[in-house]
Amino acid sequence: MKNLLRILCSSAYAAIAIAFVTSVFIASSVKVFAAASFEVDHQPDFGQLKGFKGSELCIVADNTQQYIVQNPDDEKAVHHGAVIGNNVSLERVNETLAFLCETYRSDVRAGRPSRLHDNAFVKANFDFVRWYPDKPTATKIASSSTNEVKSRLLNNIPERQLFLTKYYAKLLDGSSVQTATFDQALYQLPFDEKGLSKQAAELKKEQLTRYKYTRQEVIKGALLAGKLAKPLVWMTEEALHDVLLQGTGVLQVDGNTRYFNVHRNNGIAYDYHIGKREQARYWYFAEVPSILGYGQDLPNKIAIKPQVSLAGNVRQLGLGKLMLLNYKVRDNTTQSVNSEGTNSEARLAILADEGGAFDNNLFQLDLLAGSYRGWQDYYAANKHLPDYADVWILLKKTNK
Repeated sequence: MKNLLRILCSSAYAAIAIAFVTSVFIASSVKVFAAASFEVDHQPDFGQLKGFKGSELCIVADNTQQYIVQNPDDEKAVHHGAVIGNNVSLERVNETLAFLCETYRSDVRAGRPSRLHDNAFVKANFDFVRWYPDKPTATKIASSSTNEVKSRLLNNIPERQLFLTKYYAKLLDGSSVQTATFDQALYQLPFDEKGLSKQAAELKKEQLTRYKYTRQEVIKGALLAGKLAKPLVWMTEEALHDVLLQGTGVLQVDGNTRYFNVHRNNGIAYDYHIGKREQARYWYFAEVPSILGYGQDLPNKIAIKPQVSLAGNVRQLGLGKLMLLNYKVRDNTTQSVNSEGTNSEARLAILADEGGAFDNNLFQLDLLAGSYRGWQDYYAANKHLPDYADVWILLKKTNK
């Protein structure tokens, strides 16, 4: 997200921090399985659209389009996505997002079921661009990983499907004061950075507290001892590592639910080859009103919703792409995917978030599943979702 790190959840395992290093990608109108490719698909075949709310899809579409319009200088994310090919433009992306909400609102006014769940309507009103994964890069990463589960999942990516991970905001307990149990803080930006923009802070980074300490030094009390930053909330050390990895914390504090989002980090890169406790990277947080997605800095981050928001490679794909994900749902009795495809489902979701794992990664998407206490709650609600999915990028048909 937004340079948020998160727990990446396969449908069979709780948390897999995946190491992703890029290689060369190919963007063409011809299907090439040697690397990622994108192909116009005139006859897309997908299951019944379900599992998402049109109202929440519209909210994310509105929020994402607003970001695109208000931040034209964000060259990293506000662009058409040249990797996809010549069929996409930033104008078409905006038209697509606007059309989603126009459709949803007109259906509400007319008192009819949402046409966003109507397969025929979607096929008639959108052009489909099929996305094929960059398997060589996934295989290269798998070969260097010491995590057997991760290696298996990456090696097993089908030629025609993407790796579909899921992430969630972990529900945690916290305290407004330090206690023997809740002895670690989420810290606000240090006092010496108050009022500085991200750009201004970068210019004087050698002088700022934020860049001076590793995660381990902060945990040992470096900020507290010097009264260098304000604690926002207190939690256990295990919870702290989870929130630092995930980028978002949803905490129950004194009977109230409070949301915390990463703000700026200490400038140390995330190391994909080590565990969460060994990471030197440390994030400073801010309290926010909801779960947030992509944004250059905290004030303009996109508010996102579960089941309709995707994290992915916004640098290469461009923010705001509407995507259709098609997959064979798991049989709840056997926990296996129906090989006959008779229980195939599809959903619409929007690329509105990112993460360190997606730098130059063109074989994976990450679906925001929701907020859960832990793996068991998450799995109970999402066990039907498999590890791989067919993916199309959708663009509103032009009148030309």
